[in-house]
Amino acid sequence: GLFNARTVISCMVNVSQGLQGQFSASFKSYENTQNTSDTNLNKRTKSIYTPLELQFLEMKKQHKDAVLCVECGYKYRFFGEDAEIAAKELNIYCHQDHNFMTASIPSHRLFVHVRRLVAKGYKVGVIKQMETAALKAAGENKSSLFSRKLTALYTKSTLIGEDILFQINLLDDSLDVEDVTTDVPDNYLLCICENGENLKGRKKGDIVIGIMAVQPTTGEVIFDSFRDCASRSELESRVLRLQPVEIILPSSLSDQSEKLINSITSMRLRDDRIRIEKMENLHFEYSHAFQLITDFYTKEVPDTTGPQKLSVILSLDKPVICSLAAVVTYLKEFNLEKMLYNPSNFKQLSSETEYMTINGTTMKNLEIIQNQTDMKTKGSLLWVLDHTKTSFGRRRLKKWVTQPLMKCSEINARLDAVSEILLSESSVFGQIRNLLCKLPDIERGLCSVFHKKCSTQEFFLIVSTLARLDLEVQALVPVIHSHVKTSLLQNSLLEIPELLSPVKHYLKILNEEAAKTGDKTQLFKDLTDFPVIRKKKEEILDVLSKIQLHLLDIRKQIKNPSAEYVTVSGQEFLVEVKNSHKSSVPSDWVMVSSTKAVSRFHSPFIIENYRHLNQLREQLVLDCSAEWLRFLDHFSEHYHRVSKAIGHLATVDCLFSLAQVAKQGDYCRPTVQDNQREIIIKNGRHPVIDALLGEQDQYVPNTTNLSGNGERVMIITGPNMGGKSSYIKQVALITVMAQIGSYVPAEEATIGVVDGIFTRMGAADNIYKGRSTFMEELTDTAEIIRKATSRSLVILDELGRGTSTHDGIAIAYATLEHFIRDVESLTLFVTHYPSVCELEKVYPDKVGNYHMAFLVNEEESAEQKDEESPEFITFLYQITKGVSARSYGLNVAKLADIPEEILKKAAHKSKELEGIVNMKRSERLMISYEKILSINYL
Repeated sequence: GLFNARTVISCMVNVSQGLQGQFSASFKSYENTQNTSDTNLNKRTKSIYTPLELQFLEMKKQHKDAVLCVECGYKYRFFGEDAEIAAKELNIYCHQDHNFMTASIPSHRLFVHVRRLVAKGYKVGVIKQMETAALKAAGENKSSLFSRKLTALYTKSTLIGEDILFQINLLDDSLDVEDVTTDVPDNYLLCICENGENLKGRKKGDIVIGIMAVQPTTGEVIFDSFRDCASRSELESRVLRLQPVEIILPSSLSDQSEKLINSITSMRLRDDRIRIEKMENLHFEYSHAFQLITDFYTKEVPDTTGPQKLSVILSLDKPVICSLAAVVTYLKEFNLEKMLYNPSNFKQLSSETEYMTINGTTMKNLEIIQNQTDMKTKGSLLWVLDHTKTSFGRRRLKKWVTQPLMKCSEINARLDAVSEILLSESSVFGQIRNLLCKLPDIERGLCSVFHKKCSTQEFFLIVSTLARLDLEVQALVPVIHSHVKTSLLQNSLLEIPELLSPVKHYLKILNEEAAKTGDKTQLFKDLTDFPVIRKKKEEILDVLSKIQLHLLDIRKQIKNPSAEYVTVSGQEFLVEVKNSHKSSVPSDWVMVSSTKAVSRFHSPFIIENYRHLNQLREQLVLDCSAEWLRFLDHFSEHYHRVSKAIGHLATVDCLFSLAQVAKQGDYCRPTVQDNQREIIIKNGRHPVIDALLGEQDQYVPNTTNLSGNGERVMIITGPNMGGKSSYIKQVALITVMAQIGSYVPAEEATIGVVDGIFTRMGAADNIYKGRSTFMEELTDTAEIIRKATSRSLVILDELGRGTSTHDGIAIAYATLEHFIRDVESLTLFVTHYPSVCELEKVYPDKVGNYHMAFLVNEEESAEQKDEESPEFITFLYQITKGVSARSYGLNVAKLADIPEEILKKAAHKSKELEGIVNMKRSERLMISYEKILSINYL
């Protein structure tokens, strides 16, 4: 029967045990694959395999965790378990060939299939032929197998290179830039390292975590170090903010962190799932990391600044250094470690002095970057604010939304710029906006150039775009000086031409048509700086000249003075002779092809020189490829300044996006203050619901007055579905928008800078973390108690509903009193417990009772002749002073089409329980009254 590699190898004597498991299919990087020994295949084993199969096995030993695509002529082939994976995931045919199952794809479709396999979570390797037919024929091993080499590896975070790009023909005038620069979401690679040593006051599960996040496609490098408790809330907030596509973890991780990672990955569909890469614990040990990082920055960084860079790195926290070492090791496999050469570009993710704290729970509850229904952007705050024209602007705006500012001067600088764009009548802003339209993703393209993984087409597209931007912004400089007043806008725009000035030099070197078609042999106009190419071209011209001179001899030999060379089916320098004159052809000539009318020949001289010419041409292609990489190296010397210019364009794009938001009508510029603890909003609206409703349905506006010196706590009651949750989210989102530097949906708004927004909303368990609904409530609440300050905004929605009524009331009352008396934060507290509302009497100057207004429809209720039927109410969605006596849950049950008989039974039971409660309250009042009388009597 059929047998695969595993069966064959297990039958062999003295074959490496590692090969037995090397083809075991395991989603996400073959996590269960055994280590492959370096033992060579013995002679008996070799006799069973074809040369190509042996070559594949040798490469598989080195890259056993990857699906390998092997170039074979005009197609790429998969072998063994890789072929079965490819057949399953790519829906292609797989069959037995010699010792392995095999499948294949055409070469020109490689980029499509690589992307599909990577999207499924696999690591994919591309193995290419390193010899051409002509050069091989001229070499010593002309009868041996073509040499092959792994030229690229790809995972979700490292999709960068020619193999995964569309084949661009820039000579096609109908080409749309957007077709070749599709918007790719963030693709962070995140590395997590834990350190539980020497923690003061450590509780069970407490740990120090260091993270390093890199985005190879944009060059972004982020790090952070923080202490986390058993709930891993800090880690969760960072993972949710970064939304990585790939995570590197040590092989042994704490149970709490493991549960969190499982929880996050389980929420996604397979193609959208985070890829997990496990590395040996050794890579995360500080002694190993220290040595690796020292060698990297002192020996591998190509300039003399290595020691200074090393001192910057070693000043970071130990878990961060360990994470960096693991990332360096990982990226080396992809030849992408170069992005880590300059630590001055590393940025810390969290900074309590720079950015508002928005933890993972708040990010989800407020739907900051994705909605909670289908996890898409539509329906989120980012969706409302995103009117950017560029991919890099969109990525910058996402950072702004997740990191609202804390410094009043920076917030107002953005607001000033947005106001100027909104209110200015100068045409310069329209010209700037037009600059941003139809731009390719030059940030990703620049990074592809930096890693030397771009095609000539992509390079030309990116560099010509940058050169055009340079000229167009340069032309606007006088107008920018005279008409743009705000410093943020003016400085960003004026620096762009200076930063982009070196770009046009590189564009002048290139032959435009050759760059657009991908012909590297004709790519460079002036070969003065490319002596290797010049010499090879001279050799080619010399051979061509000899072949052309040989034509004179040919004419004499065949007695045809008008004979010329012809090219047929790619064969050049053919001498065409009519069949009636074949007798004139010398006997040592070789016939190449023939028809009924003519025969075509090569003379011995042509055969020898044509072979030599092809060798020179193929060597020229290799030389041109090498010079192309050297050319990219030279261009990359300007990477950081060009990247800075793109950053300025991204900032401008974000400001124009926020100006577009402000144009929507009924938006106002918020007043942002440093020295006041207050949130005062006049007729504010929920920005997302307002945008979803559009003009047809008007959102009911509401006013908010929270002040640190006055009423700073709102206890909100009211009927279910009355709008309580929408109102409290509205207040939080308007605060976030103000500190981003955006106009807000209100008539007026005054916001004292908030250092963090903390929320506890919703009721759901978390099976992956092993937490019940009530445990989730209390875990979130405990974190808020630990972290909220007097400058925070705290939102608690129905705290205590996950347990019994008595316990729920007790916890809700005690928690709210803690925030009123001890934390002194601005607080919105939604509850259905009337007892909690009594805190207004205890703290009358600090607490106010409010409810969402409604009307009881007495006429409709009266039509229900049965007294046990529930009452009908109309929601007014208006925040109103005072306590709502009832929650009218049965009204919502009726709206949800609960059967009538159940509603009647529930209404009867509700009135019965209400009567019991009122009776007990009356009894307590009577006892209290009697006590008072007895005291007075005595």
